[in-house]
Amino acid sequence: MYVMELTYTAPVEAVEEEMPAHIAWLDGYYAAGIFLASGRKFPRDGGVILAAGGVSLAAIKKIASEDPFTVAGVCTYRITEFIATRTSSDLATVRESPVA
Repeated sequence: MYVMELTYTAPVEAVEEEMPAHIAWLDGYYAAGIFLASGRKFPRDGGVILAAGGVSLAAIKKIASEDPFTVAGVCTYRITEFIATRTSSDLATVRESPVA
């Protein structure tokens, strides 16, 4: 599983201009089963996306590079991979086994 942390590199007004395209991009990866949750950070200096495991880090980096926010130069990404060995029952389908 991956935590994709966005940090805005431009004023929020510039980010807002790209928001419709960013939301369409998010929707595509939700439909593909890759994104599990997303939202703004507070204070509003970026956002967070929780992405499912089973996808390579290289693929997640490519996905991040295609974000309209990235293309427009209004954010950067910090991607953290982790093994979700414990989850709530709501997330049981994405629970992972520890790496040996």
